[in-house]
Amino acid sequence: MFSSKITGLGFYVPNNVVTNDDLSKMMDTNDDWIQERTGIKQRRWAVRGSDDTTTNMGVKAAKIAMERAGISQEEIDFVIFATLSPDYYFPGPGVAVQKELGLRTVGALDVRNQCSGFVYALSVADNFIKTGMYKNVLVIGSELHSHGLDKTTRGRGVSVIFGDGAGAAVVSRGEDKGKGILSTHLHSEGEFAEELIVKAPGMGTRWVTDILNENDPNDESYFPYMNGQFVFKNAVVRFSEVIMEGLQTNNLSVNDISMLIPHQANLRISQFIQKKFNLSDDQVYNNIQNYGNTTAASIPIALTEAWEKGKIKEGDLVVLAAFGSGFTWGSVIIRW
Repeated sequence: MFSSKITGLGFYVPNNVVTNDDLSKMMDTNDDWIQERTGIKQRRWAVRGSDDTTTNMGVKAAKIAMERAGISQEEIDFVIFATLSPDYYFPGPGVAVQKELGLRTVGALDVRNQCSGFVYALSVADNFIKTGMYKNVLVIGSELHSHGLDKTTRGRGVSVIFGDGAGAAVVSRGEDKGKGILSTHLHSEGEFAEELIVKAPGMGTRWVTDILNENDPNDESYFPYMNGQFVFKNAVVRFSEVIMEGLQTNNLSVNDISMLIPHQANLRISQFIQKKFNLSDDQVYNNIQNYGNTTAASIPIALTEAWEKGKIKEGDLVVLAAFGSGFTWGSVIIRW
């Protein structure tokens, strides 16, 4: 059994900054209301007509990660792309990355696990490498939420939360035992799928033709719906469980954590977990204040930014954890 490690990181966000005050001009909201509930001060939204598509943002992040990993296109063996906002309903963006980066005809896998997408994708990459199937796997999380949000007072409970952006990691075969990705842990609970959902379009429910035929301006099925309080209550429980599962699997304790990077869903969730585990501000990295919730991109963006700022050093124990729609949740334990 081989070991796997992250050898390169990169992220990209659109230049267009949208503040809470900007949103107050679109809907009945204000900076205090948004910050009190989410901790978010601003987010990045792609400008319509720009080249900031889900795929292109992912490609930009991937190029940075590959350069930092010191590998060329020819050395990438597989692509895993996590997103809930693909450029097309199908095909997925993984194959577009293969084209845009000029990769060999390597396999491309699309992961649809929403906020847990990058953790799931990282787990797949880790196991592909540890079993000897591949040497270098490119993992991308990218989201373009802004074009699909209800930017009226009706949709403010959701639309103020989400931002656009992409993060990427190169996962490579390692030589040092006990370093790199130590373990990954994945879970789901489909009983609560409709508590955080976009219902349409869907092959089994209402397809595009139904929406077009009905032409109902009040149809909210194609906008995100979230039972916020219910999601929050489940998130704090599952975050705690899956973090502890990962630590216990490796005979570690909370005191061993050098850096916890949670999915940036809501600053209040992160603060709850930090308080529960008695972690200092230096042990938890949050950037939702500046980028909002970028779903599958949030962990790789935060991980990259924390690393760039020197907050992650060789030998550190880094814990990634996510919870989101599905419900799905997971954790990754890394010895850097």
